[in-house]
Amino acid sequence: MNVPPLPEAPEDEAAAAPAPATRRAARLLPQPRMGGLMPWVIAILIALVVIAASGGLVLRNLADNARADLAAAVTVQVIEPNPDLRAARGAEVVAVLQAMTLVRAVRLVPEGELAALLEPWLGTAATSGDVPIPVLVDVELVRRASPAEIAKLAAALEGTVPGARVDAQSDWLRPVYRALAALQWLALGLIGLVALATAAAVWLASRNALGQARETVEILHLLGGTDRQITRIFLGTVLREASFGAAVGTGLGLAAVWLLGQQFAALDSGMAGGGGLGMADWLVIAAVPVIGVLLALATARMTIALALKDML
Repeated sequence: MNVPPLPEAPEDEAAAAPAPATRRAARLLPQPRMGGLMPWVIAILIALVVIAASGGLVLRNLADNARADLAAAVTVQVIEPNPDLRAARGAEVVAVLQAMTLVRAVRLVPEGELAALLEPWLGTAATSGDVPIPVLVDVELVRRASPAEIAKLAAALEGTVPGARVDAQSDWLRPVYRALAALQWLALGLIGLVALATAAAVWLASRNALGQARETVEILHLLGGTDRQITRIFLGTVLREASFGAAVGTGLGLAAVWLLGQQFAALDSGMAGGGGLGMADWLVIAAVPVIGVLLALATARMTIALALKDML
């Protein structure tokens, strides 16, 4: 008696058959916890990054605004010990500068104003006439001048006014610019260190959570659960806890930035006022928690993938 052969299942159905079983097996894994402190650790680290990023952006804006304000300004100084010739020297400087197309405005600083500026350092000698006060002229240029143009302006003054010296005002603040640049690099380095600390915290929490569920994960492997399904469960927990920590940390960081901004605004300083944050700066700050969450997810995914490979 011939028995008819059993019909073979299509390959597509055979491949799809284990899918419901694997999904049910994956549900056996309880929702893991990365650790009660991980969201708060992420919150503290995100707050530090927000403060550091805000500080770096403020310093950059401060340096750029100061450089832009002083790029088209020079100061002319004439040392004249004879008080009778001092006023004449100042008038000559003003006359030469006003005839130049590169110059927009000229201001001869009054001698009384200079004496008031020097009095905190020289005391009563600044107004006694014993100390010769130089002639000082503030010059506003029509645009930022090149070193060759500054040298040409100085040569024209020296040919008419003996002892005239031209100083670019931006050169005075060059040490300040270098200090601000160093602080910006410091803020960037702090952000890098905090990013490493965040990745390390997520790595430790993920290893710990997977270690606690090791037996359950091995049973799920035997029941047909895949590494992708198990990883997805852990990543869901990481996403929730990292998002919570990033939101709290962003709020704390912005509160600290606001308080610091109020303190600097109370100084009523023109230079400090040039360090405000623009729309692009706020977008950079808003990207900090998003990048923090993505970093946590990437670290957790890599950690869990390596740990599951070791279990096999």
